[in-house]
Amino acid sequence: MQASHGRVVISLPRGWTRRVRSGALHAISLARFSLTAARGHAANSWNARIRLAKENNRLRQEIGLLREELRIKDARMERIPPQRRPHYPPIERLALLELRAARGWSLAQTARHLLVTPLTVTSWNRRLDDEGPDALVQLREPVNRFPEFVGYLVRRLKALCPSMGTRRIAGVLARVGLHLGATTVRRMLHTSPTKASSPTAATGRRIVTATHPNHVWHLDLTTVPTSGGFWTSWAPYAFPRRWPFCWWVAVVVDHYSRRIVGTAVFLHEPSAREIARFFGRVCRHIGHAPKHLVTDHGVHFVADAFRRWCRRLGVRQRFGAIGKYGSIAVVERFIRSMKRECTLVLTLVPLAQVGFSRELDHYVAWFNAERLHARFDSRTPDEMYFGKMPASRKPRFEPRPDWPRPAPCARPHALVRGHPGARLDVDVRFQAGRRHLPIVAPRRVA
Repeated sequence: MQASHGRVVISLPRGWTRRVRSGALHAISLARFSLTAARGHAANSWNARIRLAKENNRLRQEIGLLREELRIKDARMERIPPQRRPHYPPIERLALLELRAARGWSLAQTARHLLVTPLTVTSWNRRLDDEGPDALVQLREPVNRFPEFVGYLVRRLKALCPSMGTRRIAGVLARVGLHLGATTVRRMLHTSPTKASSPTAATGRRIVTATHPNHVWHLDLTTVPTSGGFWTSWAPYAFPRRWPFCWWVAVVVDHYSRRIVGTAVFLHEPSAREIARFFGRVCRHIGHAPKHLVTDHGVHFVADAFRRWCRRLGVRQRFGAIGKYGSIAVVERFIRSMKRECTLVLTLVPLAQVGFSRELDHYVAWFNAERLHARFDSRTPDEMYFGKMPASRKPRFEPRPDWPRPAPCARPHALVRGHPGARLDVDVRFQAGRRHLPIVAPRRVA
């Protein structure tokens, strides 16, 4: 007989045939089957002492089987010289020292149970408080913790583009391959979450739903003040609403994709005929007219000249509800974005029509190609309109080195590009050199 870790091991007699060895395995299997059946009856017994005895017997057997499993594994590792055995990772070294403290083992007991030398355990204790990535003993870091440079990239992007909110930043980074949740971005920016207000939808009216590009268009007019502005200090307290005090801008938006399909700049309030000619130019540029056109009840859109033009093109004209929020919200939202992200951030709104049209064209090109929409899971209008694969669905960078590759990321989910643990920097370019029109692109760093 021989002893290992306090357990007596009885070797099999020599000369046993294969049948006898197989019979021993079958006997053990039958014993397990009978014990399981007996414990099942004991578990349903009305006597509490019988139930406790069953649980005690089960735990004793489990302990015995675990010890036998460890003995078998240790016997395999003991055949390797100590200097050639695999090293414990830095995180597991701390776990083994914690186990030694909980067990109250000496150096010799620790070395015998963990299959290391006493000198190795002494070295671990001596370098227990070392810091840095090269420390001999390290704490286990959470798998889902992002490296510090990710927070730096988020704060830098917010500093370069102050108008971006948390969802916009998360969507922009997702498009370039770095997937973060909006709450993660908010935490990195040290801002408190805000509750989004839900607008009241118009009810009691038939709703036209766009099912494909160029199905439903929105058309509206707005005024953009120049550097002269509207207001004056004498009666009637406002300049005339025309150039050189403001520009009149006409906008056509595709409802399905939110893409801007046409814009026009007028020196004064356009007439119904001028609006009709502009709408005709947009239809010729796109190649066909929409099935429905949604406008408000402005005098330009209810005039007979504009109505006849729509009937000639086969367009069904629909009107937003008077006094109802959200009836023409798509085009109104673009106008609001255009003023907040373009005209209001310009140092001077150009007085020359060519210059103002150029600024408007730059913003429209950036809006269609780079401006993501939360409604479409961070897709851009061009991606929706042309049916392109969204950039946020392409393989992503994973900066967390221990993150499992199959584990999901922040929405939208995407595969990992390369290996986890990528270090990144963000290059921010600007559309035509305009600081208010950023284009974000990632860059790997060593």
